[in-house]
Amino acid sequence: MAKRLIPTFNRVLVEKLVPPSKTTAGILLPEKSSKLNSGKVVAVGPGTRDKLGSLIPVAVKEGDTVLLPEYGGTDVKLGDKEYHLYRDDDILGTLHD
Repeated sequence: MAKRLIPTFNRVLVEKLVPPSKTTAGILLPEKSSKLNSGKVVAVGPGTRDKLGSLIPVAVKEGDTVLLPEYGGTDVKLGDKEYHLYRDDDILGTLHD
């Protein structure tokens, strides 16, 4: 049975994207050529509450591609996959084509 992690509060579960090591034509790319620290949002928490008790929702949603900080987050292993857990305010932005 596969486990599913639902983050609490304003946390976001991210699967880091691994850039391709070679092009479709088979040309090997240097490791630093596409060093963009990004990931795909797998799950989000409901958000956090302000001082008055109003819900502040998480700014990203499942399926978003996000820009991640170079350091931080908590490593989480579910089955044979590795994920990273970040707070909503640690995520730098969303990436769009």
